[in-house]
Amino acid sequence: MKRLFDILLAAIGLILAAPVMFLAALAVRFDTPGPILFRQKRIGKDFRTFELLKFRSMRVANAGSQVTFGEDLRITSSGRWLRKVKFDELPQLWNVLRGDMSFVGPRPEVPQYVELYRDRYEKLLGVRPGITDRASIKYRSESAILGSVDDPENYYRTVILPDKIAMGEEYVERHSVVGDIGIILQTVLVVFKHDECVDVQAPAVIAKSTGDHSR
Repeated sequence: MKRLFDILLAAIGLILAAPVMFLAALAVRFDTPGPILFRQKRIGKDFRTFELLKFRSMRVANAGSQVTFGEDLRITSSGRWLRKVKFDELPQLWNVLRGDMSFVGPRPEVPQYVELYRDRYEKLLGVRPGITDRASIKYRSESAILGSVDDPENYYRTVILPDKIAMGEEYVERHSVVGDIGIILQTVLVVFKHDECVDVQAPAVIAKSTGDHSR
């Protein structure tokens, strides 16, 4: 049932979003040199590797941290706008249609982050990863949070990622089609209201709420 829902919604979404995706592709193409699409290996259901698609939002020559934070200078002008309204994620409709992803599910991570918490991902990766989930909504302002700490990448690994995993575990236990529809609608509302959702908090506050996962 969930897979049928994903296929129908992805097919309709690709048709409806085609004009927006065309304009987004033009914006990326003429903003800075480089490919229109960003491709990155992520870990999917049953630990299978797949290629996640996004509209490129960063300069090609600038490699660095796996996380973006604050006013990251690697982000292009078009990329900043695409990220704000989440249009950079639209190519993932193709990932959903292909069966790599679902509309709703724990967000897929890069291999090195999955290896850090492999025992916990055993449960999470029993389902397809998603374009959105409750953690995506909660951490809408993730880059602002990371921009407020001294070591953003370490903070992501030891505080934010464990919290996302915990929320993903809860989703795996309780997910339903009705719940998925609710998450999709909430995501749409958050994006178009430009609601930041999570205030920037001091590291100790979030760490206390998620537990000590620094091992």
